[in-house]
Amino acid sequence: MIIRELDKQQIQALLASSRQGRLACAKDGQPYVVPITFSFFGNYLYSFSMPGQKVDWMRINPKVCIQIDEFGEGRAWKSVVINGVFEELPDRIGFKHEREHAWSLLSRHANWWEPGALKPVTPPLATISPHLFYRIVIEHMTGRQAIDD
Repeated sequence: MIIRELDKQQIQALLASSRQGRLACAKDGQPYVVPITFSFFGNYLYSFSMPGQKVDWMRINPKVCIQIDEFGEGRAWKSVVINGVFEELPDRIGFKHEREHAWSLLSRHANWWEPGALKPVTPPLATISPHLFYRIVIEHMTGRQAIDD
């Protein structure tokens, strides 16, 4: 098995072909990791969520880490780790273009809304909060791959 670094082009290719990853955020020194669905464009990962712990924590501490992987034949794999900053795209004047851009990227893929919209227990109608779009500004990214020798 040979482990190699991925170059920027290889990292971007993996991000462009991937739809799911794991997002880590932290509050008061406590990490929290959840799966997310995303779309990569430019220097951003765009995503969608319902309000909850992940969003609450990212609002308090916008520094996040995202890990994306892909498994190949045998023991082969690729992995990318991104350090970035959470930016909410609220449903307000001034964010309309960015929200529409996020929606246009995410909606290209079937069932893009399900991971962000489904809750284990449906709350009463009076407490349902609106969904939100957000993006992660990529500050740093690294990647590796394992190749069977």
